[in-house]
Amino acid sequence: MTKKTIAIHWFRQDLRLSDNPALTKACEHDGVMPVYILDDQNAGDHAMGAASRWWLHHSLRSLGRSLDGNLSLYSGDPLAILSDLISRYGVSAVYWNRCYEPWCIDRDTAIKQSLASQGITVESFNGSLLWEPWDIRKNDGTPYKVFTPFYRKGCMNAAPPREPLPEPEQSQCLYDKQKAVSLESLGLLPDIPWDQQLASHWHIGTSGANARLQAFIEQGLGHYKGGRDRPARAYTSRLSPHLHFGELSPNQVWYTVRSLADNEHVDHFCSELGWREFSYAQLYFNPTLPKDNLQSKFDSFPWENNETLLMAWQKGMTGIPLVDAGMRELWQTGSMHNRLRMVVASFLVKNLLIHWHHGERWFWDTLVDADLANNSASWQWVAGCGADAAPYFRIFNPVAQGHRFDPQGEYVRQYVPELSALPDKYLFDPWLAPESVLRQANIVLGSTYPKPIVDLKVSRNKAMEAFQSLAPGS
Repeated sequence: MTKKTIAIHWFRQDLRLSDNPALTKACEHDGVMPVYILDDQNAGDHAMGAASRWWLHHSLRSLGRSLDGNLSLYSGDPLAILSDLISRYGVSAVYWNRCYEPWCIDRDTAIKQSLASQGITVESFNGSLLWEPWDIRKNDGTPYKVFTPFYRKGCMNAAPPREPLPEPEQSQCLYDKQKAVSLESLGLLPDIPWDQQLASHWHIGTSGANARLQAFIEQGLGHYKGGRDRPARAYTSRLSPHLHFGELSPNQVWYTVRSLADNEHVDHFCSELGWREFSYAQLYFNPTLPKDNLQSKFDSFPWENNETLLMAWQKGMTGIPLVDAGMRELWQTGSMHNRLRMVVASFLVKNLLIHWHHGERWFWDTLVDADLANNSASWQWVAGCGADAAPYFRIFNPVAQGHRFDPQGEYVRQYVPELSALPDKYLFDPWLAPESVLRQANIVLGSTYPKPIVDLKVSRNKAMEAFQSLAPGS
């Protein structure tokens, strides 16, 4: 009689059943044990922030339901937990989809070597990216450093992304009744329930991800190329947290959208998926991206250390309405419109001269889509020190940005309601409004709304002087 085989599928950033290559492989065995392991120990400084942990709690609950309660949860060292499961259940194979954070690569490599030495089949798959980073390189074998050739020459001339897989027919699903812990015991929810305001903005889980994709197709995709810069309009996809946690795959998004049309909006949206790929490639080839400037000349940049200014930025109390609107959207929803991410980041590093590390860490803790590759690459891009970075002299003017992208002031009035009675002319620079206009709008600068914490023109000039002081470097 043939002995039945049991495999472990280790869920990580692939919290879905369909288009899950590792789960599909595991289901070829007679029995499969789905597990999730919260690994804060190996993550170190890159353990998930508060907003991500909140999202993870609800995503795991959704996944557990889709598995009829057969998702075994653990917290601790994955090698020890997997080895224990292998011993107790006679597991012959372990499968997972790859993660690309440097600490994950180091950990997973060690686990593969250890389990393989015990005779266990261990195999990993690509379930998170359209293309593997090492497959997209220049003709000379080096990685791309500029996005456009990376995407147009590298990605578009590579083999097409893998077609999405159907949900596998589940073999017998096993649950570890002895040692699996409850979702609540993982301690993912915050002690102070600030997260309650986030819940109304999101439908977490695979069904929510698919609903969000469908809503984007119906409401946003047809306006995407130009409309994606308008924060008061629902023209962006808002898929990034679903993609980060793997509630749907980029392959599913790519092929769904491309099956609908071939036009400038679809092409532009797919190129934004390409930016995600570019960020992962940067992290893969530059493992110190979260901490080290890619352009070393910025190592000597004269950053300022001002906790008061940093806190005003974090709280959305800078006195610059568009910046404050973006930071308040972040706090209230766990997300921020992409145009505003660039504006508030530019303000922090170039008008306040505060190191991009502080912005990266704040986003890491407060964004539900906090992603090490995207977060690090994007902050370095805005700061001017990354790959294909915006030139340092490109300093976003939040007044001009407001008039251009929020011309009726709908976005600012939503998140900075204390200014809602101001006429559009002064909404983005209330410090220029006559006293009579301020009184009529019931605004007292410095009381009902802050005075600007910096002068935009003076601080811009100061930033340019600081940049020009840098010695040339790579």
